[in-house]
Amino acid sequence: QVQLVVSGGGLVQAGASLRLSCAASGRTFSSYVMGWFCQAPGKEREYLCSIARSGSTTYYADSVKGRFTISRDNAKNTVDLQMNSLKPEDTAIYYCAANTWRRFDTTRPSDYDYWGQGTQVTVSS
Repeated sequence: QVQLVVSGGGLVQAGASLRLSCAASGRTFSSYVMGWFCQAPGKEREYLCSIARSGSTTYYADSVKGRFTISRDNAKNTVDLQMNSLKPEDTAIYYCAANTWRRFDTTRPSDYDYWGQGTQVTVSS
């Protein structure tokens, strides 16, 4: 089992950047595919991106491709989400998640086994 703690959310203006971090504890971090999701009020949880266990490969939703970057440090048990050129429509609660058995390009929330508590990101226009 792995415990995930998300940090780094906040209020920013449109066009700004923000970096989220997810710290993991518990079982071997490098055995998990890690992903980031977001959920806006009244909407379903949405896949953003994910990264392979080794960190060698990443996968992005079209909505964030070119703006967001996922990275991981298996020595520090962390996975980060660098968000650039933020838009008001990026306003949501952001979650990191761990996937035990599936591929690195798994996008369904139900395929992720462990979740962080989420952090609020608000982008003002």
